[in-house]
Order: sequence, then C-alpha cells, then structure tokens
Amino acid sequence: MEEWQQLLVDGINRSSQIPSEWRSTKEGVGQGDVEKTFPVRINAYYRSLIADPEGPIGRQVIPDPEEVLDFDSPVDPLGEDSDSPVPAIVHRYPDRVLFLVTNQCPIYCRYCTRKRMIGTPEGVVTRSEVEEGIEYIRTHPEVRDVILSGGDPLMLKDDYLEFILSGLRKIPHLEVIRIGTRVPSSLPQRVTPELCTVLKKYHPLFMNLHFNHPDEITPESSLACNMLADAGIPLGCQTVLMKGVNDDAGVLKKLFQKLLTIRVKPYYLYQADITRGANHFRTPVSTGIRIMKELQGHTSGMAIPHFVIDAPGGGGKVPILPPDYLVSMEDGDVVLRNYEGNVYTYPDASPSDDPVTGANEGKLPASGVGTVGERNGKGLGRP
Repeated sequence: MEEWQQLLVDGINRSSQIPSEWRSTKEGVGQGDVEKTFPVRINAYYRSLIADPEGPIGRQVIPDPEEVLDFDSPVDPLGEDSDSPVPAIVHRYPDRVLFLVTNQCPIYCRYCTRKRMIGTPEGVVTRSEVEEGIEYIRTHPEVRDVILSGGDPLMLKDDYLEFILSGLRKIPHLEVIRIGTRVPSSLPQRVTPELCTVLKKYHPLFMNLHFNHPDEITPESSLACNMLADAGIPLGCQTVLMKGVNDDAGVLKKLFQKLLTIRVKPYYLYQADITRGANHFRTPVSTGIRIMKELQGHTSGMAIPHFVIDAPGGGGKVPILPPDYLVSMEDGDVVLRNYEGNVYTYPDASPSDDPVTGANEGKLPASGVGTVGERNGKGLGRP
C-alpha cells in the first residue's frame, strides 16, 4: 500500500471515529445522523492540520448537524443532472464538457456542491460509464476541451488514470485536458514522481487546484505543487468563499500570495453554491465584493482571482465586480474610480469603431439585455 493510501485508511472514515472534543449536536441531531446522508472522510494528513475543530480547517471537514437541518435547498443546485446526456458527462458549454470519472475524494468537504453523489454507493462511476464518456466526446467534434472531475480524478490509480488520459488524447478534435483536484492541498502525498511521469505525457494538460486557507499551504502541499509545475502543468486555484473559513480580505490576500510562491495562479473565488446541507457556509454577496475591493491595488494583479457566482439552475459562472470602478460612459469619456477612490477620465474611441456596439453610442448597456436563451442560461455551465 502506498503512503497516500495508508493515510486514507488511517484517517477518520466514520462518525464513530470523531474525537470526543470534536463532537457536536444541535436540535437533537448528532454527527452520526449527518453521516447517514453525507459520508465522512478526513484523511490522516488533513487531520494533522486541524488545531481547532471550529477553526478554518476543521470547519471544512468535520460534520456539522446543520447539514441535515437544511433540506430546503436543492440537491443539484447547478442543474448538472439535467445537462448530462450520458452518465459521467455534463455538457453545457458548446465546446467543452465536464467528465465525472470518480465519486471519491481525499477528504469529504462539508460544503461540496456534489454532496448528493460524493462517497455514496449511488454515485460510483463505473468503468463502462467512463468508456461511454470517452465515446461521447469522440462522437462530438465540437468538444475541444474536457475537465476531468468527480470526485477527484487523482484518487484513481496511475494505470486507470492513464487509461482515461490516453483514450482522450486519441481523439483528434480534443485540444485541451483539464483536471480539477483537491489532492495537492489535502493529500499531497498522492503526487508522486510516477504520477507526474504519467501526466506529463498528455499535454496540453492543465490543473485547477482547490485551496481555501493559507494553513493548507504546507511543506508537503508546496512540494506537490512544485512537482506538478515541474512536469509542465500550469496550475490554477479555485477557492470557495466561506463563512468562518476565509471570509476576510487579510486571510485571502495571504492565501493568494502564498499560492503564487508555489507556482499556483489564483483563478476563481466562488460565491458558495446554494447546496442542500451547506448553506451555513454561505456569506452575503456583498462580503465577496468588499473583499475584492480590499484586494484590488493592495496586491499584485497576479494574486487576484475572478469573483464569480455559478448561477443556480445551470446559468453558468457570472463574474461579479465592485460596481463603482466604472462610474460612467458618456459624451466620449469613460469615468473611472480607482482602488483609492480617486476619479480619472479616459477618452474613449469613437463608438462607430465597434461594429457590435456602435449603435449604443458608447453608453453603458442596459441591465438584462440579451436573448431569452441567454437570460435562461442556455449554452452556459460550470467547466
């Protein structure tokens, strides 16, 4: 058994293994009741990072009775199931698909968008479903980009992961392969020289990692990220904004700056999804806007991700920007407000130079403009 597999075995895999000082109940509901609906996994490495069960690391993985007191929210908040033409494939954007290749993760995050399937018998992805997914991509020439997700693709053994990657790389019209993974931050021992040897054979290959707090950047996770970068894999990070975890500009600034030191580019800061069993993590959208304003100008643009909401029901990722940077667009002038609050005027080019918006005479577009299909989120999605 490899080290990373032993860390899984030695971790907390049942609610009965939760230390007494981590136990909690609420309204007569305990962590054992949570486990009946949402499984538990805290591998031994990630457990070692928990100094306080109510702290930012503990909150992410220790079951909370709040999870089963929230049944008003949807189980599939992003409408992925309705955009799944075959098992394991979500095809929403025109030119790319999400390929769910496993339902196993190195830890079971309590805020997960896919709590309905992660770690459950019903969510297991079979080899035949993976083969059907590869065949779907092969027979859809419009697909140029695939995102392997799940679950966590790096939970697969090297030979099975290579089976998937090699099958995809044989498809002529598929240009880019991406892997979404929590492994480097939560089970970095899984990143081995042997894994990197497999991955580097299938470029162009990109990875979207998942770090939520600077305490997740350790010598072990730093080594894992540097090994992946040395294998030629561009690394980005998708962070979820969560109450009691990272809803503070200072915390996120430290996280994003530390990510750059281990060769990971902050890519997205997600507003938490409206997921059943996870709403106690949600912050007001105004919190994210405030944080983005506090980051802008106070750290490198390289360290500032896009703040986005993945619109409920399949509307796709919508970027959210502080509203007062662009003050006005009138009479040939663009009036701007910078991070210090100072106002500047930029002389605009003639609107007639823009073949699409020229008729608008340089004015700001009206809110809600778009076709019915665009407003309903058609052709949009998470990948």
